Amino acid sequence: MSAKEIKALERHVLEEYNKGKAAAMAVMDELYATDFVMHGSTESEDIHGLKDVKQSMSEYFNAFPDIHYTLDDIVVEGDKAAARCTVTGTHKGEFMGIPPTNKKVKVQAIAIDRVVGGKIVEEWGMSDTLGLMQQLGVVPTPKKGT
Repeated sequence: MSAKEIKALERHVLEEYNKGKAAAMAVMDELYATDFVMHGSTESEDIHGLKDVKQSMSEYFNAFPDIHYTLDDIVVEGDKAAARCTVTGTHKGEFMGIPPTNKKVKVQAIAIDRVVGGKIVEEWGMSDTLGLMQQLGVVPTPKKGT
């Protein structure tokens, strides 16, 4: 795939994610390989297989039903796309054992996807989990000047 095609695929995925859980699950079936691997998720180990990755993503949509991804930057080199996003949502469901707080959150995230044959086969992701936990009120925010 060309860099232009990979960028279009990445944008399409986020557009579908922004339509909600059902659209996100459908686009994953369409554009992710069945043996997809997610590295660097909030879990301590990589997630192998589309079924388990969809379960993990489903938990995010259950916790933040209005989750929204804004694509800030995307760079493509070879078969990899690096995307920087701003993720917003309202904590309406349990997340990582944290009961709903109804707080609005805004987190920065970066993902590097490897694309083969028009499908995403692997992803390395990092997000500001500490900032998220601070926004949810489960981790204190340091005072200025300390």
